[in-house]
Amino acid sequence: MWVDRRRPKRGRPRGGARPVQALVAAVVALAGLALATAETRAATLDDVRARGHLVCGVTEGMPGFAAVGPDGAWAGLDIDFCGAVAAAVLGDKDAVRYRVVTAGNRYQVLAAGEVDVLPHAGGRSLSRDTELGVRYTDTLFHDGQGFLIRRGYAVASIFELSGASVCVMTGTSAEQAVETFFEARRMRVQIVRSEHWSDAVKAYTGAACTVLTGDTTLLAAERSRLARPGDHVIMPELVSKEMLGPVVRQGDEQWHSIVRWTLAALISAEELGITRENVDSLRGSANIDIRRFLGLEADLGQAMGLSRDWSYRIVRQVGSYANLFDRNLGPKTPLALERGLNNLWSRGGLLSAGPLR
Repeated sequence: MWVDRRRPKRGRPRGGARPVQALVAAVVALAGLALATAETRAATLDDVRARGHLVCGVTEGMPGFAAVGPDGAWAGLDIDFCGAVAAAVLGDKDAVRYRVVTAGNRYQVLAAGEVDVLPHAGGRSLSRDTELGVRYTDTLFHDGQGFLIRRGYAVASIFELSGASVCVMTGTSAEQAVETFFEARRMRVQIVRSEHWSDAVKAYTGAACTVLTGDTTLLAAERSRLARPGDHVIMPELVSKEMLGPVVRQGDEQWHSIVRWTLAALISAEELGITRENVDSLRGSANIDIRRFLGLEADLGQAMGLSRDWSYRIVRQVGSYANLFDRNLGPKTPLALERGLNNLWSRGGLLSAGPLR
């Protein structure tokens, strides 16, 4: 390339880059940035496809979410969500390998690339989303601190607990939350503190307190282990909130979109009335939203590097959000949870998803 090296004319800044040289440098820099960005965006998707399976980081021993059954198979809401991602990406919900993680190492394992996704981590917060090298996608399950009480008590609401005793594990956010809640309302309750959760449960079952407080999922799991679970009820109110959902690594926007819209597809399927049982019969529907969802009217997977029928494959193999909840957490399961906050926004819950269009 020829470049004019004569003395610059008056008005051209001395010591700066020549116009042509600056243009070439800018083009090279932009090309390098675009290449690096493309490589980063495609990294996780390419890795998953190259190895032929998704690596899902799960916390074991969580009934209803991630637990190994008597047959040695994993089951739970988190397991089904990982199956949904595998169905979207690989076309096979069973193309998943599970890596057991703990509360102490899960974010480090994810950031290091040892797992592709955490379906269930600590509740979303600003510091977790910005300081750990990970990104939250959306909420798979709305949890929070609730209260377990014997059905025989003539109490229907926590606002009727004045004079009651509350079992709680000391040194936790639950202890602080329960104190703050009742003090703010000038309700007098007796706090029965235990050093360990198992001791708090024993205190409750031994009638040392009226109610046991903790995350509703934890209360439901403990209730399922009691001799007569039906004699105990989880009260309807919460005194704190936890938004639990899939987490991915920072720096891979394509993979973030895939995981986020997999969850949106599960929720959208329920909104549209699409289930695992009727999804094939709806292929002749005239509803444009259903046809888009099934990949018949538009190719919504192309921008994410997925097939045209990615959302159809999710529901065909795993189901809608309603299917997942009922199968793992609903009234006919040991946890016997009502939908509550995890119902659709149109039914009094908090679940909603952006439209697939």
